[in-house]
Amino acid sequence: MKGWHTRRRRDPEIAPDEIFLDASNAPAYDRARFEGRLEKPLAPETFFSIAGVLGLLLFILVVRAWNLEITNGAAFAAESAHNSLESAVLIAPRGIITDRNGVVLAENVERADGSMGRLYPVPSLGQIIGYVSYPKKDAHGVYYDTKETGIAGIEAEYDSFLVGTNGQVLTEKDALGHVRSEGVIVPAKDGGTLRLSLDANLEQLFARAIKDVANKQNFIAGAGVILDVNTGAVRAIVSYPSYDPNIMANGSPANVINGYNTDPGFPFLDHAVQGVYTPGSIVKPFVASGALTDGVITPTTIIDDPGFLSLPDPYHPGKSFIYKGWKALGLVDVRKAIAWSSDVFFYTVGGGFGSQRGLGIDRLDYWYRQFGLGTSTGIDLPGEASGLVPSPAWKQNVLSEPWYLGDTYFTAIGQYSMQVTPIQMARATAAVANGGKLFTPTLLAGQTPSYSVVPVDPSALAVVREGMREGVTGALAGAIDLPYLAVAAKTGTAQVGVHNQYDNAWVEGFFPYDNPQYAFSVVLERGPSGAGEQAVNVMRDLFDALRAENSPYVGGDATTSPATVPENIATSTVQG
Repeated sequence: MKGWHTRRRRDPEIAPDEIFLDASNAPAYDRARFEGRLEKPLAPETFFSIAGVLGLLLFILVVRAWNLEITNGAAFAAESAHNSLESAVLIAPRGIITDRNGVVLAENVERADGSMGRLYPVPSLGQIIGYVSYPKKDAHGVYYDTKETGIAGIEAEYDSFLVGTNGQVLTEKDALGHVRSEGVIVPAKDGGTLRLSLDANLEQLFARAIKDVANKQNFIAGAGVILDVNTGAVRAIVSYPSYDPNIMANGSPANVINGYNTDPGFPFLDHAVQGVYTPGSIVKPFVASGALTDGVITPTTIIDDPGFLSLPDPYHPGKSFIYKGWKALGLVDVRKAIAWSSDVFFYTVGGGFGSQRGLGIDRLDYWYRQFGLGTSTGIDLPGEASGLVPSPAWKQNVLSEPWYLGDTYFTAIGQYSMQVTPIQMARATAAVANGGKLFTPTLLAGQTPSYSVVPVDPSALAVVREGMREGVTGALAGAIDLPYLAVAAKTGTAQVGVHNQYDNAWVEGFFPYDNPQYAFSVVLERGPSGAGEQAVNVMRDLFDALRAENSPYVGGDATTSPATVPENIATSTVQG
């Protein structure tokens, strides 16, 4: 019987670890197959150490998870909620606007709050350039209106070109609202640069002349246009009184804006394009052009102007209708009739009298419309008015009354219900100056001219131009009979008001006379009775100011004339 402490039986085989390796045989072993090596089992203590380390790590993870989820879970959740990654709109810079010489008329500047704002260095161009409405944010600073929108004038007309394309910026903020990182993910694209046909210096001198004469002579408003007669390009366009587009864009001060709303001169109305006025005698060159072309009169036709026309009243025997002229001028031909503005001559040419036949209302209407009256010019400004050429059909439809010969007489001298705009009159005058091309006015530089041809006899236009020149050298427009510039012009007065107690003063014309380059029209609105000839003084002031600068507009030397950029206007290096 074996004892519990039995002797281990010896295995007769030799264990590998009991074999002594012969170092001399070592090179013969293939070590890649682990030949000549002995494996030693890991000690039990090693397993205990590994288990201990893993247990410690697990413990640390459990404690950390407990701290994050249980102990501080609510605080960390709140802090995480305040960390944000926001995608915001990057407002595109609006395109700048310059005049034909690169003078900046509208640009972008940084405002006090860090955003970009619009700056208008020539406030007198308020109605023409217009202004913008800025992008708007809600109470949380989030944009709900992301576009800088043109509200009036050029800013509105070319809004889609100027506006650009917004970008996008990604911003990361911490719980305290601090920006941790920021990056543009979609770049903003600037709006296009708009180069206008305007001359900023001419514009400012013209605006000053209109303002000065209007204020001095107590007119409530005024407007003027200067066109290139060979292209239709607008070189200057003024509407007075004007609003400051900087104030309108910013929406303050409120008291100034309230003043605009109550101003009797209506600063928000573009008087040059949207304002309609009775033209008075400035229509006479166009009536004469049509009458000469139609053969109603010739350049040598003589009509006696005793200061009135008397027509028998067919409904009241022994009584007569009296159509007064402004002055008895005696025997006049068409040139003198234009120069001295004979009402009787044009009553007769328009409606006929005695043996002298007239155009009649239908041909009057035809010729007015051939010169662009009663219809929009197509200028690239919003809200253009068409004006009105009265006709029998219009009178019947609007007033339910028949048309009388007296209506034709008054229409022939630009009275009755005729309504025109300053831009129409400058355009029509340019057609007289250039031989019959009726251009579409444009405010963009470098535009291809577009025009229709007035079917008028060129010799008729030559006679009319001679009459307009005589108006300057020896008649009603003598204020612009200048030694340094030959000007041709026609003045006009229209009585307005319930009792005809106010005058609208007009002048239109072109220069230089021998080689016309520019046409102009000026209106001064609702001045005192007797002030109807004051518009011509606007042009006199303008020409004298240009002469003082040795300006090329009045025959000066462009290379020696002073800088044409006013001190308060910065030049732009960006060309359109």
